[in-house]
Amino acid sequence: MAAKKVSFMCTAFRDGFQSVYGARVFTKDFLPAVQAARDAGINYFEAGGGARFQSLYFYCNEDAFAMMDSFRETAGPDANLQTLSRGVNVVGLESQSSDIIKLHAELFKKHGITTIRNFDALNDVQNLVYSGQCIVDAGLKHQVCVTLMELPPGCTGAHDAEFYEQTLRGILDAGIPFDSVCFKDASGTAVPSKVFETIQRARKILPGDTFIHFHTHETAGISVATNLAALDAGADAIDLSLAPCSGGTCQPDVIVMWHALRGSKYDLDLDIEKVRDAEEVFKECMADYYLPPEATTVEPLIPWSPMPGGALTANTQMMRDHGIMDKYPDLIKAMGDVVRKGGFGTSVTPVSQFYVQQALKNVMLGPWKEIAEPYGQMVLGYFGKTPVPPDPDVVKLAAEQLGLEPTTQAPIERNDADPAKGVEAATKQLKENNIEVTDENIFIVATCKDKGLDFLLGKAEIGVRKDKKQATPAAAPAATGPTRYSLSVNNKSVTVHIDGDVATVNGKTYRVSIEGHAAASGGSAPAAAGPLTRVIAQMPGKVYDLVTPPGTAVKEGQTILVLEAMKMEVQVSAPVSGTVQEIKVAKGDMVQTGDELATIA
Repeated sequence: MAAKKVSFMCTAFRDGFQSVYGARVFTKDFLPAVQAARDAGINYFEAGGGARFQSLYFYCNEDAFAMMDSFRETAGPDANLQTLSRGVNVVGLESQSSDIIKLHAELFKKHGITTIRNFDALNDVQNLVYSGQCIVDAGLKHQVCVTLMELPPGCTGAHDAEFYEQTLRGILDAGIPFDSVCFKDASGTAVPSKVFETIQRARKILPGDTFIHFHTHETAGISVATNLAALDAGADAIDLSLAPCSGGTCQPDVIVMWHALRGSKYDLDLDIEKVRDAEEVFKECMADYYLPPEATTVEPLIPWSPMPGGALTANTQMMRDHGIMDKYPDLIKAMGDVVRKGGFGTSVTPVSQFYVQQALKNVMLGPWKEIAEPYGQMVLGYFGKTPVPPDPDVVKLAAEQLGLEPTTQAPIERNDADPAKGVEAATKQLKENNIEVTDENIFIVATCKDKGLDFLLGKAEIGVRKDKKQATPAAAPAATGPTRYSLSVNNKSVTVHIDGDVATVNGKTYRVSIEGHAAASGGSAPAAAGPLTRVIAQMPGKVYDLVTPPGTAVKEGQTILVLEAMKMEVQVSAPVSGTVQEIKVAKGDMVQTGDELATIA
């Protein structure tokens, strides 16, 4: 009996990039690998969306629409190019208004995309209704999604086969049009037996010819086993990747899965030698990029803290940027408690990022001392309905700190009523900044906010790690110098990190020659008439906004400045009432925990 041909999507150039390099990859560097994969007979690619939309504007100073155009040209006219969308969030971390959701589908069709995989991290079906219709109306194929994960040990109430079946029935009952169904496990934690039962149940309630796709990661070390379970249950396709973006936090490698299927009833139907050649091309393309060690290994603790591969390396990249990689083990441990109390939203973007942000605050500031705004909004219902009710104490804390009431209103309804969101608001921003008003520019500003505007104004920064020495964490300094110096230059505080012959000054790197060893100095503040209170950074970040200039009278708890850390805005408040005497940092500066930010007299 002939082996059943297994379809697969090559995720190397989207999820692979997100899972290994935090999605920070220049287009020109990887296109030769796309061509090599095409020449090896691969014609189904993940080609954008998800973090590979925002990251191009945030870190690469590139246009994501131009990247999609280049991908289409390289892959050829017949390739199935698929992107990833987050329901009403589309390709942003915030939910969007209906006109932006519609524009998303139209623009991705315009720029060469064939299929959009559309998911909601909370498995709130209502968040898929309008977005799915827009995808179909634009002439794209809609792959509707149910998101999976394993709950931390000891947790019950959702994320079992019955829960996934009910989510799928909700999709069918809502009449959402779709071309295929995906079961997506971004953390790679769903156990094989549960995957088998889930897809087996799906086969019974879906029309017989429905195309079922399964997605997982190797993060917990069980991806090959779960792929096999999915196939045995009736899945038609799986997701596979190519080295160096395979295994570890990524999908299993094409070659690994080919090997696992040898002698079985399944066959990938590939010229495996050509795939080997394509991987060599890809490895050469990525040779200059820093390969984080955590991206290449299985993490046994992930079942206790379901951290998706894409979120794991994206966040460790930022933790390296801020010099806090030593906090990574604590962050992983804190994730479990955050998931338990957050209502069991699936650990996939954007919810995975909400989990990370809250876990980091719990690590840096103390457990549940401060609620991260997006996490708080999630438990209060502002992203939709969570699978189970969140912890009532956390809900109360979120309401108090954010000044918001719990809501059951659909996000799209609230966004449509918000004058700060939508096409009209984005158009106004473009005109105010003398930027050409195009559909693409409207969408960039709507989904990427200030960083999208910076890109269009030519102010975007590069945050791609291609120099391995620059990628060394500040927490592991070379023996030739201390980790950090705080200097006062022309009455301005400057933080300098030394790592071998690399100095990082306010986020910018320089080659230096170090001779001698000076003791760290905190600088001196100018004299004041009364006692000074120092405002200290409680966590690392980049100065995002300066709210109160020197001379401003402030009350205790009033915001003085805002830091950006781990994709969230962190307000720094006055510890006492008084007058701001000096601001020690400038917009764009990188600061570390313990750095002096301002003084109050």
